[in-house]
Amino acid sequence: MPQTSHETVKGPTVVVASDYFHSYAVVGLLVAVGVLFVAVAFGAGRLLRPVVPTPEKLLTYECGVDPVGEGWAHTQVRYYVYAFLYVIFAVDSIFLFPWATVFAAPGYGATTLVEMFLFLGFLAVGLLYAYKKGVLAWT
Repeated sequence: MPQTSHETVKGPTVVVASDYFHSYAVVGLLVAVGVLFVAVAFGAGRLLRPVVPTPEKLLTYECGVDPVGEGWAHTQVRYYVYAFLYVIFAVDSIFLFPWATVFAAPGYGATTLVEMFLFLGFLAVGLLYAYKKGVLAWT
């Protein structure tokens, strides 16, 4: 018997658990296929490559120059600190452009201005800490 419009009852949409887990199953399947693809590629490379070790092949290669001395070299940590500080300020400069576009939008001016000064404050505290620890002193 056909229902009329006044007899139709609309209730909450019921989500079946199998539909919910189906989306996770698809993601899991894609991850498994990706891992299998990488494993097959590495396995094929291992099976197909020629294995002829010679003393020359086992040497460390440095731009065509025969290595001299030990393989370990002492590197000062301060170079990494400078690189890390550069990355911090590069991220800061990248953050300024989207901030400027949001700052120009009506209704967001004061909020984004406060957020930017908080962000710059955190960077200033980090820079001050690095300065107090003597990290920025190039010797």
